[in-house]
Amino acid sequence: MTQKGGGRGRLVADKRYSSSKQPPKASKPTKPRKNARRGGGNGGGGGGGRGKPPRRNGPITGLIIGLARLIWRVIWGVGWRLAMIVALVVGAATLYFYSTLPDYTKLLDGRTRGSVTMLDDQGKVFAWRGETFGGQIDAKNVSPYLRDAVVATEDRRFYHHFGISPRGIASAMAINMREGRGPFDGNGGSTITQQTAKLLCLGVKFDPKKWKNEAAYENDCRSGGLRRKIKEVPYAFALELKYSKDEILSIYLNRAYLGAGARGFEAASERYFGISAANVDPQQAAMLAGLLKAPSYYAPTSSLERSQERAATVLNLMHGQGYLTDRQYLDAKNNPATLSQAAQKRAGGYFADWVMDTIPDFLSRDTTEDVVINTTLDQRIQSAAEDAMKSVYDNKVSKGSKAESAIVVMSADGAVRGMVGGRATKVSGAFNHATMAQRQTGSTFKPFVYATALDLGYTPDSMVDDAPVTVKMPGSPDWSPRNYERSYMGPITLTTALEHSVNVATVRVSEAVGRENVIKVAEGFGFAQDLPNLPSVALGVGESDLLDMTGAYAGILNGGSSVQPYGLTSLTLKGDDQPLFGKPGGIGERVISKKAAQELTYMMRQVVLHGTGRRANIDGYEIAGKTGTTQSARDAWFVGFTSDYVVGVWMGNDDNTPLKGTTGGGLPAEIFHETMKRVLNGEDPKPLPMAHPGDWQVPAQQSQGQSQSAGQAPAQPQRQRRDPSQSILNELLNIFGSN
Repeated sequence: MTQKGGGRGRLVADKRYSSSKQPPKASKPTKPRKNARRGGGNGGGGGGGRGKPPRRNGPITGLIIGLARLIWRVIWGVGWRLAMIVALVVGAATLYFYSTLPDYTKLLDGRTRGSVTMLDDQGKVFAWRGETFGGQIDAKNVSPYLRDAVVATEDRRFYHHFGISPRGIASAMAINMREGRGPFDGNGGSTITQQTAKLLCLGVKFDPKKWKNEAAYENDCRSGGLRRKIKEVPYAFALELKYSKDEILSIYLNRAYLGAGARGFEAASERYFGISAANVDPQQAAMLAGLLKAPSYYAPTSSLERSQERAATVLNLMHGQGYLTDRQYLDAKNNPATLSQAAQKRAGGYFADWVMDTIPDFLSRDTTEDVVINTTLDQRIQSAAEDAMKSVYDNKVSKGSKAESAIVVMSADGAVRGMVGGRATKVSGAFNHATMAQRQTGSTFKPFVYATALDLGYTPDSMVDDAPVTVKMPGSPDWSPRNYERSYMGPITLTTALEHSVNVATVRVSEAVGRENVIKVAEGFGFAQDLPNLPSVALGVGESDLLDMTGAYAGILNGGSSVQPYGLTSLTLKGDDQPLFGKPGGIGERVISKKAAQELTYMMRQVVLHGTGRRANIDGYEIAGKTGTTQSARDAWFVGFTSDYVVGVWMGNDDNTPLKGTTGGGLPAEIFHETMKRVLNGEDPKPLPMAHPGDWQVPAQQSQGQSQSAGQAPAQPQRQRRDPSQSILNELLNIFGSN
């Protein structure tokens, strides 16, 4: 074997020799080295004998290299096994979620409660309550500008990833840490698919036993953090497997909340622009897409300027990603989107809140259906009242004043046409001074004292003595009313007493006709309830809210019948043809005769022409009304009417402190004037339904000029004897509903 091996060595040597033509040098036989880089092993020749031997590593270097190789082998061995386990778990979770996903159309409306849409008297939308859903839309059918704006803003690689974007997550983590937050706090780098998974709450349904309300449920569903991100991954994969990209985008477009109670882009487009999401232009699309970042903060109804600035950022993204040409971009940027006329006005917030309070909760705040309510609101009149309030406060109220005001405009049958519940007009959910504030009524109560007298047979020309009087009250100190100006006029007519709001004369009339009768008439008109059976009731010590007071005056205008104020005319479930119910109010029972109501209207007309309500008068129009100021001027009122409308105005401080230099004949009368001037603009004057001098029989006058001393019964007004047959006829007519 050795010779054979040596023979091979010689053969090689011979070849070298023959090629170089030089004889080989004698060499001393050596033992072959282990790990030789060339040549054979044991018994091999010297085939690997050329070149320098490799350099040996030092012991420390060798140790480090060996340790690194060992660590790598461990990491690799564990890593690929762990990756395999994670892949299997994610795959199993993905398949599980995939099996639970329904047809995508069942996921478009994610609300657990319905909405309430309110229409004005012309059938136009003016208010929404709850979460409005405008109807199902499809990513293929919406405006392409809207689709592009959402993708450009929220997920520019939406059509190229499979549910998650590692690059986006890494970028978001870097931003969070750079801004001093945790890596998973703040920006999440979520794709549209992941955001859709959040909107679907990863398939978890609302459970009232687990969450105290829906807000808590949604906050939990949309919470961030590593744990939530891990759960989103398989669910996002399942969405991508189950649905197409357009179907995922459709779910997102329908379920996203966009502020002002709008759920989905269709509802938001109708809410802010009054058009369908299929018809929005680039600037409108940019504004809608911009809301996704912070719906309540960027809502144009909250701050149009802030919303337009956000929309400009979205337009930049759309232009930079090629969705808009240079010309489209410049045009959209130079002509930012604005709110629709109805959205700009935001009219009728107080009115809408009041209507919601008049219907059962299961059809309003807690409804699971979409409800449509037709109302009595006239948006022209509503705007007139709001403009009047602003005009008076801007021009005639001191800048530092905190006095509040309220206005109610009503038809003679109790239909509320406009309502302003406070100085801040474009609000919802605020304290409504027109319906919630129970305040003393002051002299606005006096017409019901005279209504009682007129219904019992007195006439506007009946006499009463305006002189000091003391009324005895069993078990209580005697009471002596005084006039506002601390002077007395002597014998005067009922018309003069009401015209100048004479306190003592009014108390005399009240005591003469019977205090109980006065209370009965006032409560019959719905003016107030639980009125105190005291002599001072004639001066308005009882309490009422402005809505009921205005409704009581509407009873005078309509000829003496009570009204129940109402704002709803019908309530229908969306999609149904027949309403569930109609108006809950309107004209009720007769309280006083038509003759008495018309005579009282004449007397109240004199209040506006010559008395305390002169500031309410409008040249060319017949207006009747009454002022009212409570003790220490804590409340100031004016309520009046034309032939078609009753307007009530209240002013006061929320802390019940006195007003400074304000009476019912002052600012409240001016607010009435400004409101009615706008309401009557362009309308032809109509006469009031009132009697005139000569229409009533003047009774024989009896002097009552002598003052009474304490302890004497108050002097009574002259009564006109009523025709018994006429009274019976009136009663029969009342039974059969005649006015």
